Amino acid sequence: MISEVRRAADGGGGGEGDGSATVKAQLRLRALIVSGELPPGERLAELVLVERLGVSRTPVRAALLKLQDEGLLDPIPGGGFAVRAFSESDIRDAIEVRGTLEGLAARLAAERGVAASLLSEARRCLDAIDAVLQGPALDDAAFGIYAEENARFHTLLADMSGSRVVQRQIERAAGQPFASPNGFVMVLNGGPQGRDNLVIAQHQHRAVLQAIEQRESARAETLMREHARLAHGNLAQALASRESLARVPGGALIQRFGTR
Repeated sequence: MISEVRRAADGGGGGEGDGSATVKAQLRLRALIVSGELPPGERLAELVLVERLGVSRTPVRAALLKLQDEGLLDPIPGGGFAVRAFSESDIRDAIEVRGTLEGLAARLAAERGVAASLLSEARRCLDAIDAVLQGPALDDAAFGIYAEENARFHTLLADMSGSRVVQRQIERAAGQPFASPNGFVMVLNGGPQGRDNLVIAQHQHRAVLQAIEQRESARAETLMREHARLAHGNLAQALASRESLARVPGGALIQRFGTR
């Protein structure tokens, strides 16, 4: 959910209006939201945030605007922002958008061809995941490595498209709350089927890369869209219990019951 920070000016603010103060406000405010300290529906008053975050109004306003761009805040009619709540259908739709775009990237990669160096880098990434999955069970460190390499593979896939337009759109889609490739990976940590689900995901990684290398564009697109849908199952698992949901970063923002 972290992305570039936009400056916003209110005609004053002096030194605290610079990028560093805005980043500070953005990171601290995001942490309060994701942790649940600022719950869904909470109206955010600028003056209260100035006091709480220890920065002036200019970076607070900039941070609020940026967090709205990230999808964590909703504007309130008449001015101001409230912490956004996410329904299951919101999250499923966001995952579908990412999957559709990644499918497009895979198809373009297969149609246009990919540089050997980029393919080699993707294979190294998948080899690292294979090494993590060798053991019968995964600890926290192994899940962390998996998440890092998984994110890297998805970034490489976007690069393989050869299209800056597609890359930007994937980055934007994956930056939406809970829509990233790792959005629900940690919910598998500690579950009896956690490793098995990651093995399935890795098998799909290999199949997509093979389809790209063999220039099978339709197959590559279908496989990548199907791969993104694994996150739907992880979402369902996260919603199954409070313990599972607690393992999801930002899980406090998800409405668990009766919300469509």
